Amino acid sequence: MLFFKSQNNGVLYTIKNGQFLAIFSQQVRFVLQSCSHYISFIYKEIVMKKWLFMLPLIVIGCGVYWTHYHHDNQHTDIVSSNGRLEFLRLDVASLYAGRVEQVLVKEGDYVNKDTLLATLSSDTVKTQVDTAFARKQQAQQAVKRVQAQLSAQQQQLNTALLDVDNAHKLRKNQLISSSEFEKRLALRDAAQANLHALDIAVQEAQSSVAQADAQLRQAHAILADLQIKAPQAGRVVYKLVEVGNVIAAGQKVVSLLDLNEASMYLFFPAPIVNQIPLQSEARLVFDGLEAVFPATVSYVSSDAQFTPKFVETTTEREKLMFKVKLQIPSDIAQKYADYLKGGMTGNGYIRLSSSTEWPAELQLHLPD
Repeated sequence: MLFFKSQNNGVLYTIKNGQFLAIFSQQVRFVLQSCSHYISFIYKEIVMKKWLFMLPLIVIGCGVYWTHYHHDNQHTDIVSSNGRLEFLRLDVASLYAGRVEQVLVKEGDYVNKDTLLATLSSDTVKTQVDTAFARKQQAQQAVKRVQAQLSAQQQQLNTALLDVDNAHKLRKNQLISSSEFEKRLALRDAAQANLHALDIAVQEAQSSVAQADAQLRQAHAILADLQIKAPQAGRVVYKLVEVGNVIAAGQKVVSLLDLNEASMYLFFPAPIVNQIPLQSEARLVFDGLEAVFPATVSYVSSDAQFTPKFVETTTEREKLMFKVKLQIPSDIAQKYADYLKGGMTGNGYIRLSSSTEWPAELQLHLPD
């Protein structure tokens, strides 16, 4: 049961069995007046009927009622509700299809970033690696062959250039015919054309090497992706495959809990949620754990949860419940990861005003 007090009209509210009820009260004066009238009535009965033995019981009853009432109303700027601790869940999946060769973790293990979780084997990927490697070797051999041809053609061009130079001198002295001179010029031009063609062939062969190398790197990357690693540190919560399973691309292998993202969701009606500022200071107390953890209101849902949906009569609006997220600081969550476990039940407390002091039982107290 959740009690809270409106600061506008002095009304005490309570939530019981999913319903939002209002109990009109005039604070302690009403309680004392009620007790006073009741005691006066009983006193008359005692005087008339001599039931003096009931007087101590009446006094004790009023004292218990006063204590309970006072306790429930002394911290009117602090609201609370119960919930469960939750962690951000990360589902680690395989990018490619394959057969599970190894599963290296078990449920409950803590893993660091890049820890190897499982390995897959794939004959198809291994064939791709071998094929890409062979293509790269062939391309490299083609480059060497064309470069050798280019070197030989360069020698032929150099010879043709010398012949043209000599022919030019001979023709100047009328020692060779014009046709012979033209023939040597044609040989030079052919050598230059062949050299240019071989130069293009070398560039194409080098491009083939680069393409084969890219294919080989891609095949190696696929092979590396068959080694499934943790994307970040966390605790293994589910192991979803076993050795020998054949899985499809995108199939989940392991589920991790991000221990840096610990939170609890509480539910409050609209009158309370309207008073909760974002980033408000909060406290979390878990069942069976003698500790008080700090938290912050990091999120308030804009969608109310109620039945029936989208009904907003005056009566139904009192049943609207909004989700409020209390986030434990990541450094605290990481430091006390051995104490904090998903599904732990407990209570969350939210301070509506920063000027309100936390009571002694809600002062920070972390595990030793």
